[in-house]
Amino acid sequence: MRDPEDEDSGVHVGGDAYGGVRVAPRRDRRSARGARSRRRNLLAAGALSVVVLAGSGAAWALTDFTTRKIVPVDAGVPGARSTGAMNILLVGVDRRDDLTRKQQNQLKLGRESGQRTDTMMVIHLSEDHRRATVVSLPRDTWTTVPGKGEHKINAAYQLGGPKLTVRTVQNATGLTIHHYVEVNVLGFVNVVDALGGVSVCTPVAINDPKTALALQPGTYELDGVKALAYARTRATARSDLDRIDRQQQVVSALLSQALSSDTLTDPGRLAGFLDTVLSTIRVDDALRQDLLGLAEQLKDVSTDDVVFAKVPIADADHTTPTGESAVLWDAAAARALFRRIAADEPLTEPSKPAARATAATPEPTPAATPSAGALTVPPSRISLKVLNGTMIDGLGSRARDALLKAGFLVPQAAGNTRRRDYDAPVVRYGPGREDSARTVAAALPGAESRLVEELGDGIEVILGRKYSGVQEVTVAATPSTAAPTTASTASPTASPTARTATQNICKK
Repeated sequence: MRDPEDEDSGVHVGGDAYGGVRVAPRRDRRSARGARSRRRNLLAAGALSVVVLAGSGAAWALTDFTTRKIVPVDAGVPGARSTGAMNILLVGVDRRDDLTRKQQNQLKLGRESGQRTDTMMVIHLSEDHRRATVVSLPRDTWTTVPGKGEHKINAAYQLGGPKLTVRTVQNATGLTIHHYVEVNVLGFVNVVDALGGVSVCTPVAINDPKTALALQPGTYELDGVKALAYARTRATARSDLDRIDRQQQVVSALLSQALSSDTLTDPGRLAGFLDTVLSTIRVDDALRQDLLGLAEQLKDVSTDDVVFAKVPIADADHTTPTGESAVLWDAAAARALFRRIAADEPLTEPSKPAARATAATPEPTPAATPSAGALTVPPSRISLKVLNGTMIDGLGSRARDALLKAGFLVPQAAGNTRRRDYDAPVVRYGPGREDSARTVAAALPGAESRLVEELGDGIEVILGRKYSGVQEVTVAATPSTAAPTTASTASPTASPTARTATQNICKK
């Protein structure tokens, strides 16, 4: 439940608050023990390829069928045995040439021919295959395409197909890519529809005439075509960076939906799922031949063990020599991130059970300001909502502007609370957001902090009469913001930018 004294609390989702996903139940849930048992017996790893690989793992008897159904592609990768750490490049391709005019119209892809990479994710499977780390690479990343000069990273596919794409990603990340998975737009639609669709909840309005997607803040159940539009649109404040959030959250929901439904355990439904999906992907031949071996290695992975991360960004609106708008990575922090991945280090701490709210405590529990000490989470990685708790007209809008100027992410317009007699500003935060709340409170002189279990991963600022403006905050230098000295000491902070698949799914 929300704070009963606040009427405009909006939709609160993951740490970035740019569109989370929850899976609407399609049938009665089995017991928690039964669900855990099913998860232990199903394949799970990060990203869309995981859903496909999960199907293959559950269908161990369909080895010949899957091998025949999947189209191999020469991506110039070395391949790897099904054991040991490995890196898989997942590429979502906007390939239109093999679609009918009706399909292009339905998917709102336009009439242009050619192929483009719409999504790039590097999936790292740990040495023991108990963890998967998925790093999204912004499609507008400005980088060197080997032999072609400086381009956006998604140009590599057009300039040289899968082989050049793999070389470009290896050059940018320093990682060795062992396997390659390519999914086209129709494949994404088929996966969503085969799993019964997904429910998405967006805290910001989306109005994108190009994809015919118009959503007000709220929760929606989407079929494959609408889910594709939701995952592709850039019609929000942070453009491609927002889209990465939505893509990661949609993939998390699809993974959870696959694990919690009977699709992968019912032979009839599984056969139909595979027949629909596998013909729309391409993989390197070594992976095609050894899907089941990899599936066996990954059978114990759950959504808690799949972590999504984003490359640290130095400039999200860089103007290139050619006049294009592109994304520049934070070179030092990105190197440190990929060093950690190459070293097989986890990016998140083991998940802790969330505290359970009880009927005896309907009001949010006041808590002391999070422990004093150096601030660790910069404003640029904190998304929050602003509510005016006073009768002062325009105070919410002015505070929102000041918070934006200070670097915080405030995707929604300011709202109002039902109570209008707040005195000091209040920072309300959900479990696990103490570090972020400390940064917010430091920016608001005299602010109180309250832990509110029902907020999930959200953070709210309620303005009071004593609000005196927003002050700049100093965040202690961490390996993610300071240049690393050695590979052994470089270690970017993970909590602001890395989230498990479970955390990505909207809380009910």
